[in-house]
Amino acid sequence: MANFFQLIKTKVPLIKSKGAILVAGCSLLLFYFIFNPEDSRFMPQCIFHKITGLQCMGCGAQRMIHALLHADFKSAFMANAFLFCSLPLLIFFIWVEISRSRHPRLYARCHSLPVIISAATLLIAWFIVRNLLNL
Repeated sequence: MANFFQLIKTKVPLIKSKGAILVAGCSLLLFYFIFNPEDSRFMPQCIFHKITGLQCMGCGAQRMIHALLHADFKSAFMANAFLFCSLPLLIFFIWVEISRSRHPRLYARCHSLPVIISAATLLIAWFIVRNLLNL
């Protein structure tokens, strides 16, 4: 019987935190569905862009999410092409993070130094290309 209570003590907070994350995520998606980042004054603006005039790697991400939620794939691609093309990979990495206890070797490979260096290199290359070509 003591094992049952230990199981409840360890699993219930985990289930509650996953539920809270799910509710927060759905609320955020609903928010981005309703409000267009281009028209709303209360949406966060990119400080890096305001200071330097350059677009950071994430500039356009809010517009992309809004466009995707409205199934406007062309506008989503135009808002942030790199992030749009990276969505399947990002979804895969989220799945790896969620299932890391079931797939520890895959988790370790996805968090290896070559993967991290590759991701950083791609992000830096995107930053340079998007600002040189005004994408």
